[in-house]
This record gives sequence, structure tokens and C-alpha cells, in this order.
Amino acid sequence: MTDILTIGDHDVFLVVDVQNDFCPGGNLGVPRGDEVVSLINTLAAQFAHVVLTQDWHPRGHLSFASSHPGKQQFETIGVHYGAQILWPDHCVQGTVGAALRDDLHIPHAQLVLRKGHHREIDSYSAFYENDRKTATGLAGYLRERGFTRIFVAGLAFDFCVRYTSEDARREGFDVVVIEDACRSIDVDGSAALTRDQFRSLGIPCVAAANVHGRQRAQR
Repeated sequence: MTDILTIGDHDVFLVVDVQNDFCPGGNLGVPRGDEVVSLINTLAAQFAHVVLTQDWHPRGHLSFASSHPGKQQFETIGVHYGAQILWPDHCVQGTVGAALRDDLHIPHAQLVLRKGHHREIDSYSAFYENDRKTATGLAGYLRERGFTRIFVAGLAFDFCVRYTSEDARREGFDVVVIEDACRSIDVDGSAALTRDQFRSLGIPCVAAANVHGRQRAQR
């Protein structure tokens, strides 16, 4: 039987990239990605502290297949920081696709962190760009606020949720992934690999039903 996790004063809910382009009909739609919105809204209402992330690419971003003539979407190439999957153009700054979902209702969110805005570096993690050197500042923000445990949900489980959660753990935070509030792209078995990585780092994947907190009054 899974233990009930009670939300405390030093917990924060980190909602990853619930944007139009990552939902069905978007340029990089995660299968059934829209299904997480209602559950995330319900979860967020129980947390006093919520942070949102937003993929925010300039046009011509390095990670776009369209930036590499002759290359195909989902092909992997080598770049200055290692391997890079080439994605469809997505979450371009100022476009409808980059916007957070209209039905994502978390009015008490305290921070929206935009990532992936450097043209020559992709960014899956909310803590570091993919060069593993360029920090976003999120770790310092969370420490200064006194948070010690991070609950993570959003899109996609096997990319941005994965890298964000792994980096949070390496930065010394306790991390809990709410798996039924995530969906996967699942490129070449990436969802199963993500679960293996979480197990190796001691990051539990739990169901939303096992996360309990005081229901916040909606305004």
C-alpha cells in the first residue's frame, strides 16, 4: 500500500510545460497531454506554493529540425553539448503554441520560469540548460524560499519532467513525481528508461490520490 504524502509548508508544486504545443493538435503534441490539465488544477489547489515552467524558444532554435537542412524531425545529431533530438518547431516565443493552456487554472502560482530561450542550447530541465552548465536560477529561488521537497507534474514525463526531477534531486531537494499527472512522448523507450532512472535516484512516482493537502479557497 502506498503511503499518503501530506503537503507541508516547505513543499512546492512544480508544473512543467503545460502549453498548447505539447497537447494534441500542437506542433509537438504529447499523446493525451491535455488529460493532465484537470488533475493538475485539482492538485495545485491543495498547494500553497506553485511554480510553472514554460518552454520559450526563439525562431530558428538549434533544437528545431527546420534549422538543419536535410535533417528530419526526431533524428538525433551531435551538437556542441552532446546529442540533440531534432524537434518540430514548437513553443516559439509569443505564439499561441507557446502559451500556457487556457484551461490551466492556477491563479496563485508564484513564478513562471521560461526556459529554452537561448538559441544555441536546448533546455529540458527547469534547473539547467542542456549544456549542463547554464543555470536557470530556479535552485537558488527555491532554496531562498525555504522549500525542501518538490512535487513535479506536467509534460512530458520522459523529457522535461525527467530532467527537471533528476536535477532537483542532484541539487539536494526531495522529489516526488506525480505520474498520473504526466504524459510521455516515448521516443525509443524513453518512458521506461525514465522510470529506471527515477528508481536509481530514489525518486518515487506516485498517484495524485496519494497526495493530500488542505484544499485552498478558490478566488
